[in-house]
Amino acid sequence: METVSIQNVKAHLSELIDKVVSGEDVVVSRQGKPLVRITQLEPPQRGVKFGVLRGKVKISPDFDDPLPAEVLVSFESR
Repeated sequence: METVSIQNVKAHLSELIDKVVSGEDVVVSRQGKPLVRITQLEPPQRGVKFGVLRGKVKISPDFDDPLPAEVLVSFESR
């Protein structure tokens, strides 16, 4: 891990970015004291893939019909 001063970061930012992209971390210091670390970002996580369960899930035709009275009573009684 390379340590560079803020002045060197200002002068050589593109070179430091190339080092970080290749996998090396860079520590930025001020007056010899480390302040921050420049590191490569992790690749974004894979997004949601729609349609993976297409044809595998069946929904009953009466899915959204009203519930029977005996079931409703159990929900409404306290």
